[in-house]
Amino acid sequence: MLERAPGVVRRRQSAGTLLPLVLSFGEPLAIDALSAGTGAGRPDRSFVAGISTGHASTRFDRRQDCVQLYLTPLGVRRVLGVPGSELAHRVVAVDDVVRGMADLPDRLGFAATWAERFALVETALVQQVARADEPPAWVGWMWRQIQVTGGRARIGDLVAQIGWSHRHVVTGFREEVGLTPNQAAGVVRFERAATDLGRLPLAEIAVRHGYADQSHLTREVARYAGETPCELAAARRPTPSTALGQSPSSPRAAGTPAGRRGTPHRPSRP
Repeated sequence: MLERAPGVVRRRQSAGTLLPLVLSFGEPLAIDALSAGTGAGRPDRSFVAGISTGHASTRFDRRQDCVQLYLTPLGVRRVLGVPGSELAHRVVAVDDVVRGMADLPDRLGFAATWAERFALVETALVQQVARADEPPAWVGWMWRQIQVTGGRARIGDLVAQIGWSHRHVVTGFREEVGLTPNQAAGVVRFERAATDLGRLPLAEIAVRHGYADQSHLTREVARYAGETPCELAAARRPTPSTALGQSPSSPRAAGTPAGRRGTPHRPSRP
C-alpha cells in the first residue's frame, strides 16, 4: 500500500477481531493513543497490534509505504509463534516478536515491484507457519462458536460442553486469544452491530444483536470505537481512496471491516 497526502493523516481504529500486521518500508506509522492498553506513542516501522477491547489513534505524515496483513486471534500463534496474550492491548514491533522477519521491511523497500513484495511476504509467512504450533483444539472450537453466534453464545454453556472448570477454560482461552471468552464475545458483537450502522435504526440494531436497548448499544459503540454510532456510521461511508499500489493478489491472513477513515481497501478472508 502506498498512500500520499498533503499533510498529517490521523485515523481512529475501532476494536475488532482482525489484527493488523504492518510491514513498513518507509516512514513509520505513529500510534498516538490506545484506549485500553500500553505501547502507544512510539513510532514503529513495522508492528503487530494485538486484540483489544478499545480503540487506537494513528497518524502518518504525508506518506505511508507498507504491506499490511490481518491476522485472526488464533492466527497470531500460527503465524508469529506466540500466544495472543503476549500482544493483547499492545502494539509491538515485529522484530520484538519474530526475529526471522526483522530484515523483511528493508527487503520490501529494495524490491522493484509489488509482485516481488507480495512474494517476499508470502515466503516469510509460510516459513513462520511451518515452525509454529497450533492452538489447542478446544480454544478454536470455542472461538468459532462465539463467532457464528455473533458474540451471543452463552459462555457458561460452551464451558459445560468442553467439560473443564470455568476457571481453567477462561484462563486457557485468554492465554491463546488475549481476551476472556466474555470479552471476545463483546468485541464480536460490536463488530457485527457496526456493520448495520447507517443501514438500520439504532433500536433495531440493538435488538438484532442482543443489546438491552438503544442506550446500551450507544455505550458499547463509544467503548469499542471511541465515538457515537452516528459518527462511526459516517466514518464508514466510502470515500475516494488516496492509496496506490493495491492489488487483489495481496497476501493477507484475514480482512478487516472496510471504510474506517481513509482505509483504502476491503481485504478478504482466506
